[in-house]
Amino acid sequence: MGGGGTMGGKGGGGRKMAAAAAAVAGGGGRSRQRSAFTAWNTALLLAVALSLFQVSAVEVYTPAELSVENGTQTKLPCSFSSSEVISSDASVTWSFQAEGSTSSVSFFYYARGKSYPGKDTQFKDRSSWAGDLNKKDASINIANMQFRDNGTFICDVKNPPDIVVTPGAIKVRVVEKGNLPVFSIDLVAGASIGGVLGLVLLIVLIVCVVCRKKNSKKHYSGDPDIDARLGM
Repeated sequence: MGGGGTMGGKGGGGRKMAAAAAAVAGGGGRSRQRSAFTAWNTALLLAVALSLFQVSAVEVYTPAELSVENGTQTKLPCSFSSSEVISSDASVTWSFQAEGSTSSVSFFYYARGKSYPGKDTQFKDRSSWAGDLNKKDASINIANMQFRDNGTFICDVKNPPDIVVTPGAIKVRVVEKGNLPVFSIDLVAGASIGGVLGLVLLIVLIVCVVCRKKNSKKHYSGDPDIDARLGM
């Protein structure tokens, strides 16, 4: 009898241990579920916050290339667009990357109506502000262009909360005086106008020929013998 009681006690203890293990396992599963749910909620809230505070981009526009004469002053044009009103914190930074170099150096900064030319650059005392931020113009002037100024000029505009994604870049080529490409804007405009006028004259000539043929057919009296042979 005592041995049966002992075995019964051991059986009851085993069942209690199994029940406790099952409870622990169930609690662990619920804990993992709660952790996964919390992580999902956190990710969702983060995505909503990013969408609410998404920052727009400033679009910067510059010509791809520019040829200038040695010893002359040139304007480096740079314009931009922004979805935000031009703020008092808007700023412009110009940098220069010399030919053959892998890095650029900032040499001009403009903010709050004041320009700050770099003092330790080759453009010291040669760069000046030529833009108007209210008109979305971030251009500058460079005086006395030198052959060592060959390279890429980079225009970077910031208008918080808008930021620049890709700054504008101008590849500048300095040439001897009198060696600028002859294919200027004036010549392009003249060629375009000449082409349009030539096309108009060609159309008028074609119309005149067609009208003349129609009129000659209308006034043809005809020869009776020829018309009889032709069955007319």
